[in-house]
Amino acid sequence: MLTDIHTDDLTAVVRYALETTRATTVCPFHRDVVVRIGDDAAESHAFERVKRMARSDGTKWEKESLRMEIGRQLGAAADGRCPKCDPTAPGR
Repeated sequence: MLTDIHTDDLTAVVRYALETTRATTVCPFHRDVVVRIGDDAAESHAFERVKRMARSDGTKWEKESLRMEIGRQLGAAADGRCPKCDPTAPGR
């Protein structure tokens, strides 16, 4: 819920938007693994959602900062499935 996140923390706000639009999900067995679903519409929706969120002082986030953080988080996420659960993952 939005009241549970710190709206002054860009990382947390973007994570919230990505998870609530189902652009990403956390592996239910490995809480440290974020998985990118690969749904372009959900990712666009996450950007639209987060750019409307206000910080505690009422100001909005800069769009370029949001784009960079969304790109960073999506780039860091595993593509499609958890590599710790996937039996075909390299090194298993």
